[in-house]
Amino acid sequence: MEAQENQVALPLRSHTILGVCEAIGEDFGFNPIFLRIPLAISVIWNLPIAFATYFGLGLMVLASRLLFPKPKASTARRNIAEPAGANLQSDLAKAA
Repeated sequence: MEAQENQVALPLRSHTILGVCEAIGEDFGFNPIFLRIPLAISVIWNLPIAFATYFGLGLMVLASRLLFPKPKASTARRNIAEPAGANLQSDLAKAA
């Protein structure tokens, strides 16, 4: 869990430009390479359309992340930890 809390924001990672393909792949659960390959081909085919598509998708990702933020990991971890403590106390009461 500790590694997830210290993740660098997508646009600031060294292996991405703005993190658009990675963010879409992360949101929909597939490998971002399936978006990067067609994007690279479209850059060769028509550069202005490729840039417009990439930045348009980037704006959509930004809007979706601002409108529908992911819940904090600490909140989810706290909700998981509380029932475990309750079970531990009831187990101790049963043992006594």
